[in-house]
Amino acid sequence: MNNIKKRFSIRDLENLSGIKAHTIRIWEKRYNLLTPERTSTNIRTYSLSSLQKLLNITLLYKSGHKISKIAKIPEQNIPSLVQKIVTQDRVDHHSINSFKLAMMNFDQSLFIKTYDKLRLEKSFDEIFKEVLIPLLTELGLLWQTDTISPPHEHFITNLIKQKIVINTEKLQGEAPTKTDRVFVPFLPDNEIHEIGLLYLNYEIVKKGYRSIYLGQTVPLENLTELLNYFDNIRFISYFTVVPSKDYINNYIADFEEMARPYPETELWLLGRQTEHIDKTHRPKMVKTFTSIEEVTTCL
Repeated sequence: MNNIKKRFSIRDLENLSGIKAHTIRIWEKRYNLLTPERTSTNIRTYSLSSLQKLLNITLLYKSGHKISKIAKIPEQNIPSLVQKIVTQDRVDHHSINSFKLAMMNFDQSLFIKTYDKLRLEKSFDEIFKEVLIPLLTELGLLWQTDTISPPHEHFITNLIKQKIVINTEKLQGEAPTKTDRVFVPFLPDNEIHEIGLLYLNYEIVKKGYRSIYLGQTVPLENLTELLNYFDNIRFISYFTVVPSKDYINNYIADFEEMARPYPETELWLLGRQTEHIDKTHRPKMVKTFTSIEEVTTCL
């Protein structure tokens, strides 16, 4: 079954482009920039090609082009003009829109060009914190409102993961310089939201620590063997969806039982599920953090 979303409401267009629905209607009426179809109940709907065109127009508009001038550009010339802006102009002020356009078009080339332009001006850390985190936050809202489909989300998040892994690998050619702690980043069983953990792994390696990255959906019992190999382990995890609020305190109790013979062991936790931890009974070995920045100050 093809799950790619092909019809969009005007509210979807507003969410994706950042252009108010009222303004979109004016552009339609005054400049004939979009041609919506209508349902049997007279509700506007837009095709994927209309959305892609609007994202292109938005990129031009936010780059300083007047909408009256954009309306006079032959439609077939708009994509090449967008590519020229991405390649030649400063990208920081419209890079999120450019990444969204790449997502909607499944355009890996546009993603890479946008990233590479940013990389000329910013460090990878700055790109991730100033551009990619806001982008991911926005994608979360778009997902919640059913504006984007699963293939779009998977496409863009996997491209972001690639960049994190590439930048981490660049640091791993050197032996760790700090030996007082060993970090083990992992996600609990059935947790697959990995981008935050991947970036934490990058920060750990950058700080000079040894990191044993286990990745997604790791059952708790699989951590036991590592306790026999290393002292002073800091297990670190993101609880985004699991453990559920009804099970999270049992999970922590099980972890405490497993790690009790190893008093130097700690469990560092991030993610929205940590809000459900019973702080009055939280073991001392368990620490919670509200952001990646807060973790990095403890490294």
